[in-house]
Formats: sequence, C-alpha cells, structure tokens
Amino acid sequence: MEHQYISRETGAIVNERLIGDRNINLLYNKVREQAPGLFRVLTSQRMSAVLGFLHFDVNLPVVGATGLALLKRMGVDWQECLAPHHSFTTPRQVFERQIRYWECRPMDPDPAAVVSPADAKVLIGTLDDVPTLFIKKKFFSIEELLGPVSPWNNYFRGGSFAIFRLTPEKYHYNHVPVSGEVLALYTVEGDYHSCNPSAQIALASIHAKNRRVVTIINTDVNGGAHVGLVAMVEVVALMIGDILQCYSADRYHQPQPVARGMFLAKGSPKSLYRPGSSTDILLFQANRVEFSADLRSNTHRGDVSSRFSAGLGRPLVETDLKVRSTIATRLHHRPYPMPFMEPV
Repeated sequence: MEHQYISRETGAIVNERLIGDRNINLLYNKVREQAPGLFRVLTSQRMSAVLGFLHFDVNLPVVGATGLALLKRMGVDWQECLAPHHSFTTPRQVFERQIRYWECRPMDPDPAAVVSPADAKVLIGTLDDVPTLFIKKKFFSIEELLGPVSPWNNYFRGGSFAIFRLTPEKYHYNHVPVSGEVLALYTVEGDYHSCNPSAQIALASIHAKNRRVVTIINTDVNGGAHVGLVAMVEVVALMIGDILQCYSADRYHQPQPVARGMFLAKGSPKSLYRPGSSTDILLFQANRVEFSADLRSNTHRGDVSSRFSAGLGRPLVETDLKVRSTIATRLHHRPYPMPFMEPV
C-alpha cells in the first residue's frame, strides 16, 4: 500500500516514495520469517557499513553526477547549503552537508517552546492512555529504549514521546530541542534495522533493537527551558555508520563532543548521522509539555493513507516538518532551578 504524510508547511497530503521499498518488504517479511540467520546478517553493523559504502561512497546510483546534478538527484535544495554546489562530488558529501540554518530554519526564541531536533516526519503520542500503550509497545517500551538497567526509566513513565523519521535526502544534523544541562550520555548497542514504515510495523520495538545514543537533559536549570528532564535518543538505521557528537554553540564553529555537565543551547547543532536513514526520539516527563495543536490534529486524521494506521488498526499519521520548528510548549513555568537528585 502507499504511504502518505502531511506537509506542515502547506497542509497537503503527500505520497511518499519509499526508497528500496520492495526489498524492505521482502527482508522484513519473507527473509525474517524463513531465514532468520540471513536476516541477522543483513541487519548487522558490518553489512550496514558495506551497504552505506556502496551507496554513498562508491557513487553507484548516481554515476557521473556531481554538483547541481547530484544535489537535484538526491532531492536537495542547493540554495540552503553552506558549501558551494560545485563542491559536492559524492552522495556522502550531500548527506553530511551543512546548511545556513540560522537563515532557512528560523526558531521561536520563546524559552517555553520545544523545537524539532531534525528535518523529519514526526509521530507524537503519550505513554499513559490505553490506545497509545498499544502503539508504544509496537514501537518501544521505556525500558527497552533507554536500556533495561537505565536509572532514568522511572522519570518518563506516564510522559509523552515524539518520533522523528529522517529519510536519506534530509539534512542529517541533529539540533538541540531544549536548553539545559547534560546529566548523562551513553550508548546502547544494537542492530541496524531500516526505519521504513513497513519495517517498523513488521518488527515490534524496532527502535529499541537498534544501536542508539541516549542523552538526558535537565532543563530545570538557569537558562534552561524548565520542562523537566528530556531524553533525546538518536537511533541508527540501515546504512548508518556512526553518530558523531559535535555540538557547536555558534553555527558549526568549534564542534566538540557532548559530555556530562555541558549546557546545550536550544536550536544548536548537536550531532551528525553518518549516511543512511535514521530516527530521533524525544521523551518528556508527564505534564511538562503540550504538543502543538496541528501535530495533535494531524496524528489522528482518518483521510490519510498511512502504513502506521493500517498496521496498528487506528489513525496514526506523520507530519513532515523542519528542524528548529516548534513542536510543543511548556505547560508549567518554574522560575527557579529545581533541586535534582541523580538516580543511583
């Protein structure tokens, strides 16, 4: 079946052309069921690296294309790029491009606004109502996502989530969704499954099966967003080689690894996915944020042909949006930093 989403900018229903769709359906249905050993090999880190090299470095899909021709074939607006268009010679360079986000990705300066960490298609939901519990179990559980022995699990029970699906043509820098202090950053090892909607429906808790980097941000500090703790989970996918932590407070200048104790400013670049498609997940504590009205409305539209809706038996529709655009606002303002007891 086709897969549609809603463009936030225009409100239009858009048919998505899913890259490698037939092969993904074959892999996550017939191969996974009939040849589980082969399935494990094909979703391993080594195979993902090989596929990524063939697709993004060898340049097989776009032989002879450079500059404007290459950018056009990959569906990229060259006028957003920081580097001149003639400097792009491989798909990897396009994938890892930097853009003039301070001009072409405006951000609401209101400290109460929570912003999108990526150019992506987003799904939102809560973790406490009965219908969404079914969705949550299909996509992830808190224990699976943050790690089974993570001391942070209890802080997000009854909270809300946003899942951002990045496709290969997207800008692949992740930006900080809220201002706050890093309490923890750690990696949970896993596989390299596709983020194609069919794969997500076919394989339960697919995000929690992939390798991922978890960043816990405390926003209840001086200069913070005052929306409680926020977990930002960066999830690898098929053909993703790495997640490079490269926070820059000023555009892309002086990038540095994210570390515990650092203050991260909302809207600043935080990390970069090395080629492929990938996913960001944000977790919020209960009663601290409210998602934007248009995202809430779009999620439950019944007139959009979404594979998530078909696979889960209820309307669940993505909205395509830009990095640094507002996705939620603070519910309760706390003017002073709240004492925080670290889990042990």
